[in-house]
Amino acid sequence: MVLITMAPSMHEFSAPLLSSATSSRSCSISSTSSEADDSSPPTSHHFELRDVVTTYEFSCKSLAVLSGHIGSVSCLALCGEFILSASQGKDIIVWQQPDLRQFTKFGQGDGSVKALVAVGNKVFTAHQDSKIRVWKVSTSSENVFKLINTLPTTKDYLGKFMKQSNYVQTRRHHKRLWIEHADSISCLAVYNGLVYSGSWDKTLKVWRISDLKCLESIKAHDDAINSLVACKGIVYSASADGKIKAWGKHGNTSHSLQGILEGHKDVSLNSVTVSEDGKWVYGGGSDGYIMGWEGNANFISWKLVSETKAHHMAVLCMCLMGEVLCSGSADKTIGIWKREAYGKLCKIGVISGHQGPIKCLQASPCNVGNGFLLYSGGLDKTVRVWWVPKRFAI
Repeated sequence: MVLITMAPSMHEFSAPLLSSATSSRSCSISSTSSEADDSSPPTSHHFELRDVVTTYEFSCKSLAVLSGHIGSVSCLALCGEFILSASQGKDIIVWQQPDLRQFTKFGQGDGSVKALVAVGNKVFTAHQDSKIRVWKVSTSSENVFKLINTLPTTKDYLGKFMKQSNYVQTRRHHKRLWIEHADSISCLAVYNGLVYSGSWDKTLKVWRISDLKCLESIKAHDDAINSLVACKGIVYSASADGKIKAWGKHGNTSHSLQGILEGHKDVSLNSVTVSEDGKWVYGGGSDGYIMGWEGNANFISWKLVSETKAHHMAVLCMCLMGEVLCSGSADKTIGIWKREAYGKLCKIGVISGHQGPIKCLQASPCNVGNGFLLYSGGLDKTVRVWWVPKRFAI
């Protein structure tokens, strides 16, 4: 069953702006009439101050339920005319837009897929076996998605394995080359000719797309990295250590830490997303809160501007489309939010339909009747497609 909760289609007030009451929040206003008897006490009126609640009309439509995965859906990505969905069952399904038919499958047997990104004619997939696989997209070939390499590449290995200084301690009595991840790769991001990979091994690695070479390995966090996003020259990494860290580079220099965005204490940050202009950064936590930060003009400092209790359970994923933020949760719902002044989030509606936690969201920029398409993947092994309006009536 699909349930869509929407707000009333009017500007609604929680109560009159000023209503007669006695309250701990009341203001006492005293006045004395010149005509009153001198022995009469001054009259006193008590007014309770109430907050104004803005609500919006929200009308969302369920367009399709896409089935075919043998495991829970872990990640989604746009790739030209296709939408890609990957699962813990090791399969990647290619769906044709806009008719949403299954076009092909690839990647079977290469390990549980944790993340994927598409750039140009390449698709990068991150796996539980600590590898990144690179696929070439060729619509002129029967084998549309062809595996062309695995990261780290053999060339990268051969150039480094002889030198002891290229090895790092990963566990007690165990070493690896610094170009290797030592645990599952949980997230990927792409920006300006580079691919970034975040792992449960707490490191952030930087790969050059042109030759697939690993350029950097950064000991980024004190716990697993759960999410990455890149915008305006800054890469944001969200971690189970409760922090979002901002990384930047200038020219040919290595990446350096630009700032730390602190979440709630003892709360894992599972997802991070950023507005197109790079000004607003949002992090979704295991406590159900979405935290919002405002960055300054140079992206060298950030201040906390909002804390929103978004879900009853953990926020697992988020995406932004203009001023609309979508959040997926372990409570099986999708929250739709409008970014307002100073980065505050106003709840527009809630979408229900999945039979399990929602692990991934992907918004398509294609305009469809003053709205956009939202894809959601869940532990119920389905991908659901929704139409969400871009504008909301007050």
